Amino acid sequence: MTDTDNGLAPKPLTEPSAPKKGKSETREFVVFLVKLVAIVTIFRSFIIAPFNIPTESMIPRLIVGDYLFVAKWPYGYSKYSMPFSLPLSPGRIFASTPKRGDVAVFKAPPTNEVDYIKRVIGIAGDRVQMKAGQIILNGKAIPKRRIADLLLPLSPNTAQCFPTTRVEKGSDGYLRCRYPRFVETLPNGKSYEVLDTMEIERDTTEEFVVPKGQLFMMGDNRDNSQDSRFSVELSAGIGLVPEENLVGRAVISVFSTDGSANWLLPWTWFSAARWSRIGESF
Repeated sequence: MTDTDNGLAPKPLTEPSAPKKGKSETREFVVFLVKLVAIVTIFRSFIIAPFNIPTESMIPRLIVGDYLFVAKWPYGYSKYSMPFSLPLSPGRIFASTPKRGDVAVFKAPPTNEVDYIKRVIGIAGDRVQMKAGQIILNGKAIPKRRIADLLLPLSPNTAQCFPTTRVEKGSDGYLRCRYPRFVETLPNGKSYEVLDTMEIERDTTEEFVVPKGQLFMMGDNRDNSQDSRFSVELSAGIGLVPEENLVGRAVISVFSTDGSANWLLPWTWFSAARWSRIGESF
């Protein structure tokens, strides 16, 4: 006997309801964003992070408006190499001491909050001293050879020349600064350019003995760099830098601008770029 025979109407077949398209797409987009943020965070935390140059302490290798990539893995990881200094582990893991001549980013003492970029001059056990503008490393003078002057055009990112520096007009009609330039060569063979424009108090210093786990850092622009020559106690510098404060090693310049671009005028983005500085390694 059927339901119809009993006088009961047959039950209609119920079709499965179609998923709500809008909610599904929104959920997928949110999941995509979460994954993207996670990937970027991991990449920036453990592999490579961008860094821009805000000061003139590393001229001539780095000038205001340069953008570079900093590799995170060469020196290991500590909370200072993490975004927002997250304390993921005590001390440093996979620790490695920088080589003399490396250009490194670190959290600067005494606050350990601000990113600085300097060159590694002395590592644990080294004796470092300055005499009349020349580095004395472990009792031996570091060769310092004069080369052609640096001609740096004035621009929004280089608004003025240093005191005692000559200002001249180039054949293109633009003003530029002329800086005495030198090449230093460390005992490991690493060579790099420095500026030395005038005599300052810290051109001659006492001898610093670098303790274990610390670094002696200097800017390539010797007359305009608050570095390890200047003590934290006198609020004039950063003193010796703990290796734990290392963020990473500079590896390549990826962009440079003289600051003259107008973001509402896209064609000025190209005229403001310093193309010759892009792709330079360290």
